[in-house]
Amino acid sequence: MGSGFRKFCLQCCCCCCVGDEDDDDEKQPLVPQDPLEYFNREVQKRRDEETNLWSEPGDPSHSEREDDRALYQLLQARNKTRMGSTGYRRLSVDIEAMRDTRREVRDKWKTILENLGFMAEADTLLNVSAGASHDRMRNATAARSMLQTLHSETSLFSSREPPPERYLFILDRLLYLDIAEDFLAKAKRFYPPRDDSDEDTPGLAINLPLLLARVEAMNGGGEEDESERDDGNMTD
Repeated sequence: MGSGFRKFCLQCCCCCCVGDEDDDDEKQPLVPQDPLEYFNREVQKRRDEETNLWSEPGDPSHSEREDDRALYQLLQARNKTRMGSTGYRRLSVDIEAMRDTRREVRDKWKTILENLGFMAEADTLLNVSAGASHDRMRNATAARSMLQTLHSETSLFSSREPPPERYLFILDRLLYLDIAEDFLAKAKRFYPPRDDSDEDTPGLAINLPLLLARVEAMNGGGEEDESERDDGNMTD
């Protein structure tokens, strides 16, 4: 069991080494020219993954799902907006709202895992790296079936959009550890399905079309002009 679980947590890295075309005596290193920069980039990538909890962790473009695309575009728009401006603050509010919604889902899963006795292992079980691949899954069919059951028979996810693919990989781990059925039973008991009206609670649903339209408007320059006008009257 230990070796099987370890495979789920490993991330494959491929470093392409380009040799020097000149026949110099100096040997070229087998790592990137600046190892510190490379590792800092990897650390930042993992920090970004844990912060944004991408619904499609294996999609580097963050464009396959509408919710990932909305969050990614908000982040890109904020990077192009002057810090401290009205536009920057508005974007930050929208970004944190989306992140909070994703953290709420993750916290529910963590609560169930801890209740099952996985106090120390919960965070590791819930970690999904950008290198996650469907090809490495052991129980893909069963995991997808269980994900749909959780989506329709519990309130772990919003019923208005498909469940995030990242939890497919987590369920595959739970199936391998033979605790998936126990997890499903706990989820049904702790988080029974809601009525549609209950999902109007702030933080449980994000108006993705509105956010995308807002980002497109900012990319057009209208919102940025307004933020620049207001910026002189505000301090960070």
